[in-house]
Amino acid sequence: MKIPDLHDLELSGVHAWSGDVQPLAAAAAAAKLRHFAADLKGVDSKAALLAAIAKGLRLPEHFGSNWDALADSLEDGDFVGNNGCVIALAHAGPYRKAHGVDWTTFEDILAEAADYWRERHKPFWTFVS
Repeated sequence: MKIPDLHDLELSGVHAWSGDVQPLAAAAAAAKLRHFAADLKGVDSKAALLAAIAKGLRLPEHFGSNWDALADSLEDGDFVGNNGCVIALAHAGPYRKAHGVDWTTFEDILAEAADYWRERHKPFWTFVS
């Protein structure tokens, strides 16, 4: 799968990804964007999802482990950095199938963060595999 132009604000947002997520790290580095990766393999509850996200996205220790806290964290300038960010979520399929309502909420939070940062001229990408 071809990596899009990571500087293109209009394309930034939540995207499906197939294959290895490692090329995303290299592309993020080349574009001078922060890169985060979370492995969702074996995640079987909202609490486990939020824990995996907190670990992979290196959220602060005071992260509240709820949807509002996640939304606040993703819209924090310290999280995104000076130029924007790329998030790679691996092995999301089983959780998405088993917990559709929670997954929809999670994707909505990611999309809202992308919109928020687009308005501030910073790309915010999430690739879900």
